[in-house]
Amino acid sequence: MKVNTQYTTIESLLELYNKPLLELVFEAATVHREHHDPREVQMSSLLSIKTGGCPEDCGYCPQAARYHTDVDAHKLMSVDSVIEQAQNAKQNGSSRLCMGAAWREVRDNKDFDNVIEMVRAVNDLDMEVCCTLGMLSENQAERLKNAGLFAYNHNLDTSADYYDDVISTREYEDRLNTIENARKAGISVCSGGIIGMGEAVEDRVGLLMSYMEMETPPESIPINALVAVEGTPMADQKPIEQWEMIRMVATTRIAFPQSVVRLSAGRTKMNMEGQALCFMAGASSIFAGDKLLTTPNPEYNEDMEMFKILGLIPKKSFADGEKPVSKPDAIIEERKKKEKARAEQLAEAREASTREGFEPRKVTLVK
Repeated sequence: MKVNTQYTTIESLLELYNKPLLELVFEAATVHREHHDPREVQMSSLLSIKTGGCPEDCGYCPQAARYHTDVDAHKLMSVDSVIEQAQNAKQNGSSRLCMGAAWREVRDNKDFDNVIEMVRAVNDLDMEVCCTLGMLSENQAERLKNAGLFAYNHNLDTSADYYDDVISTREYEDRLNTIENARKAGISVCSGGIIGMGEAVEDRVGLLMSYMEMETPPESIPINALVAVEGTPMADQKPIEQWEMIRMVATTRIAFPQSVVRLSAGRTKMNMEGQALCFMAGASSIFAGDKLLTTPNPEYNEDMEMFKILGLIPKKSFADGEKPVSKPDAIIEERKKKEKARAEQLAEAREASTREGFEPRKVTLVK
């Protein structure tokens, strides 16, 4: 049961969302135990492989070039640096690495070729690989899939009705199209939203309705609380209460019984008791590490202590799907072939220059 057919209208979802909190958590916990191991929680790491300088105007994002925040723009990380970070994350207990790039859309260039190689390398470490790179074409999704990408993250952020209050540089339909392109390539979809951006409860439920209306809902749904950053249009938004996160997690769990509900940004504002209720209500994934792209996150040691106290078990890689098989990328193979041929030509030229009787080519300069 990918969607709970009791809650396929706005009215029924609103009624569910507004249930007495303990009743809601109990119902969510019951659904969770029917479809998931309640003790298993996946530890994931989020790595910003290209930071800042984004041309979009998402009101919550400190990486938008038009806002004056403390985020320093950095070019794309090297493949070797990403491998090192992935190995560290794995040693600290993460079974999934999500790589994020502050792009509006993926472009078919050398940077994307490098991302393809990053995906292949991390998949070879037996970690689930997730990417969030902006808008994606069908062909680009196919390349990522063939490289070994396990999941593609592309959040809807909020309801279709509230979306224009959050961003104007990309249409809601653009987001839906990217999700569909990932789906066509056979990539697991990770898509969720942010609460606390000034939206109404109806918009939170409207976000879930967008997933209800999909032929196949996301395999995982991240629930984020806004982390207000100075310099962004949403800097003065009042932080939400942790009870709102618990309520949103529980509603999502009940509505989408088989999906993984991910407790994502905003955990620093929650105490352990609040997080425990989220896990009881069906959250079975957290981001571990001291930073989520550019915003704070609880440290590994704090999370491991929490796991110990609550009796939680880190979920292993590929528990929710088979490990992808990495395949050769024709574009990269052709580029490497040309680079090798060019290197051989240069080597031959250098060798020829050392031979006896060699005369360099004369060039006549025109005055």
